[in-house]
Amino acid sequence: MAIHISPANIETEQPLPYADEGVKAGFPSPAQNYMEESIDLNRLVVRHPATTFYAHVVGDSMLDAGISDGDLIVVDRSLRPQDSNVVVACIDGEFTLKRIKLDSGHGCLWLMPENPKYKPIKVTEDNHLVIWGVVTHCIKRIH
Repeated sequence: MAIHISPANIETEQPLPYADEGVKAGFPSPAQNYMEESIDLNRLVVRHPATTFYAHVVGDSMLDAGISDGDLIVVDRSLRPQDSNVVVACIDGEFTLKRIKLDSGHGCLWLMPENPKYKPIKVTEDNHLVIWGVVTHCIKRIH
């Protein structure tokens, strides 16, 4: 899985109409046509501008986490990685997108794919691992 990383630029604002009451996935509501507020996606998904980056995902190892080839992920480097977070990791010089799993019983860390086609990666003392950042959002193209 390859990852193409670029810094987040929140200097450009693009407020868009926002349906505050939500959009029903069932029977349509007559109130859906009434949108009073606006929202800026940059401000919504970027909490720490100096340490936030966007990355395009290449590959399918995280499909069951809802992250697909071509998706845009938001990565925050200021967040401390926790067990079960989806992270961008650099292991032995290669970037990968995986869920981290702490195995406290054996004192090791695993990088877990979310696709049964791929095997988990056990991180040992022989590996050089850097957790580059925590994924906070995934932006998908539907059409």
